[in-house]
Parts: sequence; structure tokens; C-alpha cells
Amino acid sequence: MRLVINSDRVIAALIKDSKCRQIILSDRFEFLTIDFARSEIHEHADELLEKSGLSMDEFDAILAILFDKIFIVSDVVIRDKMNQARIIMDRIDPNDAPFLALAMATDNDGIWTEDKHFEKQRAIKTWKTTDLLREMDEK
Repeated sequence: MRLVINSDRVIAALIKDSKCRQIILSDRFEFLTIDFARSEIHEHADELLEKSGLSMDEFDAILAILFDKIFIVSDVVIRDKMNQARIIMDRIDPNDAPFLALAMATDNDGIWTEDKHFEKQRAIKTWKTTDLLREMDEK
């Protein structure tokens, strides 16, 4: 299964050795995201370090492991879908438009997120962590 991963799931996997980390590291899934996700994580590094209790070296090491399993797609790929994604997401959460654009611009099975904003759009299927855990159990 190939999914766009929202930064909320990467952050969850980063701050705690959790089901999210298990899913990302699983061979069952392929994940795509945009460079903005990595930038967003670095922008909030101090807060994430505090929440996780990790040292900066541990933080960097875990982040590298996670992003080794996540393919970063160039912004060029989403350019043609950004206007459509903005129209859909502007009244919901404009910051989520690039993730929706990525899902619309690439071959995938949907977006993995716990962000409730994505539930308000109907352009792309959304997957919750519980859905992916169920998928892992079925195979």
C-alpha cells in the first residue's frame, strides 16, 4: 500500500516509540510526503525535543531512520494540483493543501493522518492509524 503521510504521523512516530513508528518502519507500506513536512518538524524541534525527552542526537537519529522510509516528493510534482487542493482546503485548513495536492498528483491509496481537517474533504481517501494496524494484521 502506498500512502501520502501527513507530518502529524511522522511527529507522533518521532516523539514516542509507538504504533506510528511501527507502521512507518513496516515493509507493508510505502510513504510519500513533501519537503514541507521535514521543514515543519525542524521548525518545531525544540518543542518536540521537550515532549519526547530525546537528546538532539537521538532526535536526529530517529528522524533519519523515519525519513529513510519516507520518499520526499519534489514540489514540482505537486505544482499542477496546488490550485485544486487550495480550493478544497482553503476553508478547512490551507496549510494542509500541499499534502492533498501530493495525494492528487501521485499514484497512491490515500493520506495517512489523524488530522480531522482531512475528514472534511472528499477528494482523497484518508486512513487512520487504526486502519493501517488492521491492514498489517490482515496480511
